[in-house]
Amino acid sequence: MSEQFEQINPPARLLMGPGPINADPRVLRAMSAQLLGQYDPAMTGYMNETMALYRQVFKTENQWTLLIDGTSRAGIESVLVSVIEPGDKVLIPIFGRFGHLLNEIATRCGADVHTIETEWGAVFTPEQIEEAIIKVRPKLLAIVQGDTSTTMLQPLEELGAICRRYDVLFYSDATASIGGNPFETDGWGLDAVSVGLQKCLAGPSGSAPVTLSSRYVDEVRKRHHIEAGIRDGHHTEGQGSMIRSNYFDMPMILDYWGEERLNHHTEATSMLYCARECARILMQEGLEQSIARHQLHGSAMAQGLAAMNLVLFGDQTHKMNNIVGVYIPDGVAGEAVRSTLLQDFGIEIGTSFGPLKGKIWRIGTMGYNARKDAVLITLSALENVLRRMGHKCTAGAGVDAAMAVYSGQ
Repeated sequence: MSEQFEQINPPARLLMGPGPINADPRVLRAMSAQLLGQYDPAMTGYMNETMALYRQVFKTENQWTLLIDGTSRAGIESVLVSVIEPGDKVLIPIFGRFGHLLNEIATRCGADVHTIETEWGAVFTPEQIEEAIIKVRPKLLAIVQGDTSTTMLQPLEELGAICRRYDVLFYSDATASIGGNPFETDGWGLDAVSVGLQKCLAGPSGSAPVTLSSRYVDEVRKRHHIEAGIRDGHHTEGQGSMIRSNYFDMPMILDYWGEERLNHHTEATSMLYCARECARILMQEGLEQSIARHQLHGSAMAQGLAAMNLVLFGDQTHKMNNIVGVYIPDGVAGEAVRSTLLQDFGIEIGTSFGPLKGKIWRIGTMGYNARKDAVLITLSALENVLRRMGHKCTAGAGVDAAMAVYSGQ
């Protein structure tokens, strides 16, 4: 007899970790819309609207602003595997787990990877990065803007001009930061950016918006390839080496999103609806308003945690608006606290990785969960758990400190 399974009915959770977060209900409703054929004019119309919306999200005029079907890592891999040819020099500044991820992917692409590292909880100065560029002379600078493993936000404003000075392509993964922190693709001179939906964009993981400058597109077009089964007489091949991934071949993806709609894959229709709605909601609120909202609720969370006799982690002048790290107090079992929060209160907070594993918690206020009630409920529940586990703090101090932030005191 076959095993019987019930309909999926997930437990109610308030996801206050580093992501994913609870998706905005409007996004979930958009995902339930009926499917369309991939060349239906309504479908290609939604694709064009999605491109237009994400130009606003990325603050760019880039024509090639589109979706890679897959998680945020798919966006990273598509950008890197398409531009890196074996032996190309790539410079990666690492200040947390996701700098190591860029290193991992670039290495798999056959790059000659050079890294600089700083301690987790710090960021790089422009001078440090320029010095490394002068030494390495890379084809590409690849860097994370916001690394949730450390909660730090790497300043990018001066890096574009540095990269132009030395003829270096400039790529950033902004998955954890965009929508909740300032980001200006054109203003900061970026050539490629990739993100995901599961942080400040208030959606689920599964689609990776990217934007690509003409410099980047000209470079990857040198490796343009068209599959034999769909090639016509007017198509021409690039002169560079074939990109080592079919699925993540950016020039072929551009052909699919371009006017010719040259077949590459079947678009993930429900995720396109999802990504479009994430961007629509963000632009309806306004970018500056969204950043201010994340800053307000992030500050209330941080001040509330500090008032509970907890020590904040890292350089607070370079902390992301939407996540805070806090040291696990001596004598408190960090995983027991997380488990109790989840089982008794239905609230999830995060631990960390690498040198910070078991040393800090990471608590997010992002996307749909960057709101007052979520902050106050989380602080109240965490205080209750901590006091029952022997941590010394004044009852109500966390919520009172957060309320002081909300009242402007």
